[in-house]
Amino acid sequence: MTGEDFDIQVSFRHRIRFTRGAFSPGNKLLSDLLETRGHSKVLVFVETGLKEFFPELEAQIQDYFGEVAGIRLTGVEWLVGGEEAKRDDSVYQSAMAAIEKHHIDRHSYIMVIGGGAFLDVVGYAAATGHRGVRLVRFPTTTLSQDDSGVGVKNGINAFGKKNFIGAFAVPYAVVNDFQFLHTQPELTRRAGLIEAVKVSLVKDGEFFEWLEANAASLCALDEATLEEAVERSAIHHARHIALGGDPFELGSSRPLDYGHWAAHKLEQLTDFELSHGEAVSVGVALDTLYAAKVGLLSADDAERVLCVIEQLNLPLWHEALELLDSKGRRRVFNGLEEFREHLGGELTVLLLASLGKGIDVHEIEEKIWDDCAEELKSRVLAVSS
Repeated sequence: MTGEDFDIQVSFRHRIRFTRGAFSPGNKLLSDLLETRGHSKVLVFVETGLKEFFPELEAQIQDYFGEVAGIRLTGVEWLVGGEEAKRDDSVYQSAMAAIEKHHIDRHSYIMVIGGGAFLDVVGYAAATGHRGVRLVRFPTTTLSQDDSGVGVKNGINAFGKKNFIGAFAVPYAVVNDFQFLHTQPELTRRAGLIEAVKVSLVKDGEFFEWLEANAASLCALDEATLEEAVERSAIHHARHIALGGDPFELGSSRPLDYGHWAAHKLEQLTDFELSHGEAVSVGVALDTLYAAKVGLLSADDAERVLCVIEQLNLPLWHEALELLDSKGRRRVFNGLEEFREHLGGELTVLLLASLGKGIDVHEIEEKIWDDCAEELKSRVLAVSS
């Protein structure tokens, strides 16, 4: 038997930019960012929900690219967003049809403006059309600007499982335009902050202390404080992806998914009525309390985390945790195996060893976790009564 091994090394540049009014006259960020070869095309996808808040957006996009030499705008396509867009492949197929209709090629750009789920779907179309078209993401929600929008994942749900179909693809650029940030409903704006809390817990204890000190301002949605939290969180997420050694998750550890194994299952159990941010809030609370109960994290530090979540007016518990299977076991526990299967290999769940540092464990003791769920339920009911 003969053969030979070859090492293939590919370098990606992950560009993260922050601005306000990217399509405003005189804002050079995009024109400086894009390569103008004289024959490049750009196709823009926008989530339909933005039309209510930015009825002039399409005209602004058209006017902006009318002034940029070397790039031709082929069209602006409005598609449905939100978690509904990921339920099946219909929105994905619509995006693919638009890519074909506008004759987009691998020298073109696709721009996508919307929340995290919308970015996932259109990003998947960009990653698979012609085996990959350059993608510029414009996240519009707190959660997508401070976390998912700066990532390298794309996909849709299938077989009742979140992100079962998808691809890893580094976007050409991510533009966090703060003009979009302040048009979300209040709960959506606050719920996205849980990803900033999460990344502070696993990466930067000083950032957690800043979030703790500014929790009241963040809950009140003070613009400057919110924007600083989003920017710091986004850079932490992007830095881990770029420098953490496993951008495409070929290993078994996923530190940026702290609290997510339960969160993803809770979303499914509520038929996605519970938003991702709210579900992660519950998941982070549960895994933080669990870490304290098994002696990894101090009880005082766990209490600080729970208090920050409460100060942000985010949930610690949800009634879907009470759902049981035919054997009397919490249905949320099925999320552990789905979490393991999604990545493969040995079950690996990150827990907190301290504020700013995580540790991988390979088993969750259900009885202790059960007790944590009951404790949080009692805490929530005591406050509401």
